[in-house]
Amino acid sequence: MRIRTPAIVVNFKTYPEASGQRSVELSQICGKVAEETGASIVVAPPLMDLALVARSVDIPVFAQHLDSVVSGSTTGHLTVENAKASGADGTLVNHSERRLRIAEIHEVIDRCRSAGLTTIVCTNNLAVSKASAAMEPDFVAIEPPELIGGDVSVTSANPRIVSDTVRAIRHIGNEVQVLCGAGVKNGRDVSKAVELGTDGVLLASGVVKSKDPRATLMDLVGGLRK
Repeated sequence: MRIRTPAIVVNFKTYPEASGQRSVELSQICGKVAEETGASIVVAPPLMDLALVARSVDIPVFAQHLDSVVSGSTTGHLTVENAKASGADGTLVNHSERRLRIAEIHEVIDRCRSAGLTTIVCTNNLAVSKASAAMEPDFVAIEPPELIGGDVSVTSANPRIVSDTVRAIRHIGNEVQVLCGAGVKNGRDVSKAVELGTDGVLLASGVVKSKDPRATLMDLVGGLRK
């Protein structure tokens, strides 16, 4: 399932508020908001819940991480083939909480491309963003780690890193699209991200820990239209 842009990608991480049956329930809320508004919303549930969620919604479902190994005698690893068979549409790669070596990033991107899975490579600075874009993932998501999980959005705290990343990746000249994340909480943050040239946002706690995820999602979606 191809991601339409601009998109809102919600990473559930391993928060207890979005694990097991709660993961399914939150994914269904995301799905209903997407259906009602026409917005492009992607969910990345805990890996243990991926297959369960994929069977429960009609929006893109992503793995939070995949390993650069083949299926078979690789006990405990998370393979591209397993993710595809479980219903995944894509995966996050190199999240700040699950960093990979450059060679591993390249291998995961290649394996996902062969399997028809979309890749979102998370980066922490401009240099890594440019290096990652050269590997031709589908998306690069710039996320300064010091802002992740905080209350101040990257679009306010460091808008230049967003605009510089967009400009640099567009200059590379391939079809890589750009997301931004870290501290994104509301429609204003989303609107600013789009204004800075991104193709959407990647966020987690702003939705997962919200007392009213539906209301939060509706506010975020509103930012796509401003």
